[in-house]
Amino acid sequence: MSLELTCKLEQILSETNGTGKNGPWIKQDFLVETIETYPKKISMGAWNDLAGQVKTIAPGSTLKIAFRIESREYNARWYTDVRTTKIDVMEAGTSVPPVTSGEPMAQPAYANTPAATDTMVASDNVSDDLPF
Repeated sequence: MSLELTCKLEQILSETNGTGKNGPWIKQDFLVETIETYPKKISMGAWNDLAGQVKTIAPGSTLKIAFRIESREYNARWYTDVRTTKIDVMEAGTSVPPVTSGEPMAQPAYANTPAATDTMVASDNVSDDLPF
């Protein structure tokens, strides 16, 4: 059984590789966010050929992903994996260069406005005209 999800690529996570009974394997983990009223973040894994495809997709891209959910037991504990079976790029995102550790982050234009720098002061006087 395969499920489908339309989502945005948030981040490409770590790659894992190894050798199993069927030979070498590669797993590329990545993080997506659902496109709905209350978005959810989901960590997914792409194996072998799909792992290479994930590396070529820019964060922010809209994807249509076919996947399956599998659980397995190991040492009396259960582990669940979301495995992709197909990835279609619906709309390419724009890649933003990462910020290096020595580079200061840019402040948004509204950060230096008086409203943004004022502090709120607690008052026992309730004489404002707010309806709530």
